[in-house]
Amino acid sequence: MFRRLALTAKITAQALLAPVAYAACALVERDGKILLVRHSYVAGWLLPGGGVGRGEAVESAILRELKEEIGLVRSAPPVLFGLYSRKAGWVTNVIVLYQIRDAEFDFKPNWEIREVMLADPLNPPPGTPASVARRLKEHAGLQPRSHFW
Repeated sequence: MFRRLALTAKITAQALLAPVAYAACALVERDGKILLVRHSYVAGWLLPGGGVGRGEAVESAILRELKEEIGLVRSAPPVLFGLYSRKAGWVTNVIVLYQIRDAEFDFKPNWEIREVMLADPLNPPPGTPASVARRLKEHAGLQPRSHFW
């Protein structure tokens, strides 16, 4: 009993001192272009995706997020593209990036996603953050894959 309490206290302390947020994002491909989204609460053109729920499979999370954000109707199964780490304050983000092919979606602007566009990965639109531009270059094979977002 004491060991279990001690282990629980240790895990809780670690979570408070070094929390990790788990996210899934997607490179949704269509006709040689990549889908980018514009959020209502953050500037710039980003890859669609979001948080992985507690106990949720990451592959299920990306499909759920795409359904919520862009109205995903169907797609080929997600294919793992990369695993990334990003420091955000004292939190570490772990981001799983998937390729999504043959995506069919019915986008309607919503409270979270205001606009979508299919962008040329070699010429992303103004306002695309450096992290997304790097992912697009990695996807195009123009630079090696990083471990950091």
